[in-house]
Amino acid sequence: MLPIRYAEKICYTFIAIIGDPVNLVAIVILSRGKCGLSNCTTRYLVAMAAADLLVVITDVILWQISRYYFPWSFLDITPVCCVTYVLSRVTTDCSVWFTVTFTFDRFVAICWEKLKTKYCTGRTAAVVLETSCILLSSKNIPFYFTFEPGYIVDNVLWYCVPILAYYTDPRWMGFDSFDTVLTPLLPFAVILLLNALTVRHILVASRVRKRLRGESKGGNGSDPEMESRRKSVILLFTISGSFILLWLIIVIDFIYYSITGINPSDYSDSLDQFTKVGFILRNLSCCTNTFIYGVTQSKFREQLKSVVKYPVTSIVQLINKQND
Repeated sequence: MLPIRYAEKICYTFIAIIGDPVNLVAIVILSRGKCGLSNCTTRYLVAMAAADLLVVITDVILWQISRYYFPWSFLDITPVCCVTYVLSRVTTDCSVWFTVTFTFDRFVAICWEKLKTKYCTGRTAAVVLETSCILLSSKNIPFYFTFEPGYIVDNVLWYCVPILAYYTDPRWMGFDSFDTVLTPLLPFAVILLLNALTVRHILVASRVRKRLRGESKGGNGSDPEMESRRKSVILLFTISGSFILLWLIIVIDFIYYSITGINPSDYSDSLDQFTKVGFILRNLSCCTNTFIYGVTQSKFREQLKSVVKYPVTSIVQLINKQND
């Protein structure tokens, strides 16, 4: 069995190779607005893809992979790696909370018909996303001050080592608890609650519509509105379900050390490996949404095919023009 360090290197390299292109493709396709989605839904999905792309760049490439492939590089200078870490926290929080705001938007669209026309608009989506980004960026600024240099060579500060006070000072411990509750415990609870309420509303509405349409007596007529809701729910549940599964180990780890009071830096080898697997899965969640769109959205698949075929057709057309 490969040591966890080599397994991490392989996994993070894979995420970096896959994560950047799939999120770029998703941004390009969704931004064209030809996937049959509403303007507000498109904005949320584009924002989620952009946040996931930035997570891959900041957390996976600049923070994780750099230490495997480029040790003692510019990225390892203490002020630089502090900034990189803060950016990775900001992008991760944005990725998580954009998923929450998207879930709430779909909840309103499905369950609150009266509020839907006012809330589920492109303008509202832009305001929600911008506000979330500003607040989350401000919240993560203190992380810059949680590190100290590991080495000083020729008056240059190298590496970022967590300060001891972060695990012993009540103020830093309170900040750490607040940070973990905000991401991902609260998003977990909100997403599960909204999905449960959405399912309950759909089941009730489905029974009512069946009675009104006479389907409860054996009718088999199609219902375009329920079909539209079904597609929306499939997209919503696959995205939120993927998030919950891939973040589950991180949540379990937080609950464990909160109950036991064990400092994560004092974990045994098995617990440390368990936590590292959780971080790998967390970062893997930044690569899954594009595949979800491809599986659940037929128009997205059509646009994806056209994007893939475009370079080939362009080359063929160019060759034909030169031959003519």
